[in-house]
Amino acid sequence: MAGRGFWISTPRFGKRGSRLLWLFCAGIGGIALFTLLFVDVIESWITSIGMSSLSNSGHFVPQNAPFVKPDDFLLMPSPLVCQRAKPYLITMVVSSPAHHKARQAIRSTWGGETIVNGLRVLTLFVVGLPPDRALSKLLVAEAKEKGDLVQGRFLDTYSNLTLKTLALQRWVLHFCPQAQFLAKVDDDVLFNPSGLLTLLHKSHHQGQTDLYLGRVHLHVAPIRDPSSKHFTPTSAYKSTVFPDYCSGTAYVLSHSALLKVYSAASMSPLAETHLPEDIFVGICARTAGIKPTHSQLFSGGPSIPYVRCCYQAMVSVHHVAPTGMLRYWSDTHSLGQCPWWRMKASLGMCKIGALLGKGHGLGKEI
Repeated sequence: MAGRGFWISTPRFGKRGSRLLWLFCAGIGGIALFTLLFVDVIESWITSIGMSSLSNSGHFVPQNAPFVKPDDFLLMPSPLVCQRAKPYLITMVVSSPAHHKARQAIRSTWGGETIVNGLRVLTLFVVGLPPDRALSKLLVAEAKEKGDLVQGRFLDTYSNLTLKTLALQRWVLHFCPQAQFLAKVDDDVLFNPSGLLTLLHKSHHQGQTDLYLGRVHLHVAPIRDPSSKHFTPTSAYKSTVFPDYCSGTAYVLSHSALLKVYSAASMSPLAETHLPEDIFVGICARTAGIKPTHSQLFSGGPSIPYVRCCYQAMVSVHHVAPTGMLRYWSDTHSLGQCPWWRMKASLGMCKIGALLGKGHGLGKEI
């Protein structure tokens, strides 16, 4: 009886049922594969739908390049550094004075490149005033040895990040006007100049003079909690939603967009407030009539788990420690270029992994 009862409980689909089951599984598999391969396209499409429209585009007249006084910067490379390097892309890395290991890791990896995709690139570091004299002396020694530090005349604090951004924009406009693009990057970001230049030369960016490119954040509401370091009082910003803006971890401005954003920032009463730096840049871009351009190849939200082919595709990956930067850069460049299909699939894997909150530890792969 036991054997007979087991036989009765066994499902019997027949040929038609088996075929329907096979078609169902194949359909689910096809959808999963399509999503994996084109998760970047889907993300860009969803973001573009949600972006706000501009109402004042084309009515902003930028000022000329800013005048720089001799005492605006305490440390800086030779004023002729850009005339000699003639960079197509200049990357300004926002760094804390104490983050010597991070700067050294960048110099040893992506920041040490001078020719990328046949174009000249230059990487410099931007710091403020450190809290103690001992660290100031170390910065002076580092500047003399490396020749790549730009130090502004302001305390290096979180609340002064907007001043640091304005300082780097002013330096680039004055000393490096020949650069076609500026990339602003944090010092815990694994950056990919080759990936960026490939992205910039794709058809949908050609002819776009006012380019403001990165990971776009949409419909972000100001934080009104005074205990938060992101606190924004109504006296600084009254609206309930910020304009769309690119994550401050890494974004790119074309030269014309940089001039307009800096001009808007110079005239803005918000320059001395404690607005988050990336939001302030987004407000200035909107004032100048510049709409941000979203790229799924920029990170800026959840940590992205390490997948070699994914990291080859990404332009920026946030939350990377100096040891991880050395490891990942070596690994992604030592085994050759991944085929496009594998890069697409890996990009989908690490995007899904980021959404699931897996993070990315050193040496960890999924």
